[in-house]
Amino acid sequence: MKSIVASNQNVKIIEEEIPVIKPSYVLLKILYSAISPGTEIGMIANSAGKEYAIGYSAVGIAIECGDKVEGIQKGDVVACYGAPYVHHSEYLLVPKTLCAKVPKNVTAEEASLCGLGAIAIHALRVANLQFGETVVIAGLGVLGQLIAKIADAAAYDVITYDISEERTNMLGNIKSFSNVDDMKLAIDQATNNHGADAVLLCAGGKRSALTKQSLEWVRNKGKVVIVGDIEPDFPRNLMFGKEAQILISRAGGPGRYDKIYEQQAIDYPYGFIRWTEGRNISEYIRLVAEKRIDVQPFIKEKVSFSEAPGVFESLINKKTKTLTKLIDYSN
Repeated sequence: MKSIVASNQNVKIIEEEIPVIKPSYVLLKILYSAISPGTEIGMIANSAGKEYAIGYSAVGIAIECGDKVEGIQKGDVVACYGAPYVHHSEYLLVPKTLCAKVPKNVTAEEASLCGLGAIAIHALRVANLQFGETVVIAGLGVLGQLIAKIADAAAYDVITYDISEERTNMLGNIKSFSNVDDMKLAIDQATNNHGADAVLLCAGGKRSALTKQSLEWVRNKGKVVIVGDIEPDFPRNLMFGKEAQILISRAGGPGRYDKIYEQQAIDYPYGFIRWTEGRNISEYIRLVAEKRIDVQPFIKEKVSFSEAPGVFESLINKKTKTLTKLIDYSN
């Protein structure tokens, strides 16, 4: 089988053996995998003198299931998330805890974004918002866009900001601004000058200026959640003045980086940890299936597997403004 790897700050295709099935794992023949530009460009940049797989969100057909796998059968379409098990490869062996069966009314392309969807959902869970509260989402890459759509579906009062007017225009009826003063006015109007209940920072590029601004936007005792690759440079006087909570959202939810949950595929008890990363994957699939969110704008651009290295080169050299692209394995 063929896989895509980062190697010495470049991207190349290598040949590997198809994985052998394990008791609590599912072997998938991949249909699509989603490129997450921010994360993957960073991994490529850090690959000097190294070689490793990239990618973390995909969908495929189950061609073999371990004898401890329940709820998934051979032939099912399955969404999967989480490196190192999920990456850009023709075949993947994935723990059952990182898989979700895809219903017939969800396309494979939509399902391929499941990892991004799980990360977006977990970020909102970290914010711990209540019905009717106001949330500001700063940074409208694909992750910020998904968070905004899911927050809107949950009936939060959503206000978004990005310096790119092209990106703010993608969100339809959601209040979106490319001018920071206009956005601050919208926050004041929505909250009667109290400030937002939570601010989610989804921008990349170490933009530490946003951290100071977020404390100006949030209410007294409100929350700032770091989702993107932002340097957390928070002025103490502003933090102290508002007694704001500074939180970091890590990946797709509880279970991430836990070898027992992932490698051994042992799930957490439902009554103790309601929303694991696996259950967040399933929740993303439900939102798409029930038409609560529209992810069509993010799945329009596809490239064949053989063309993928060139796509990464374009992303690295900033020759494309695309939010994400899907790698198509059909050829």
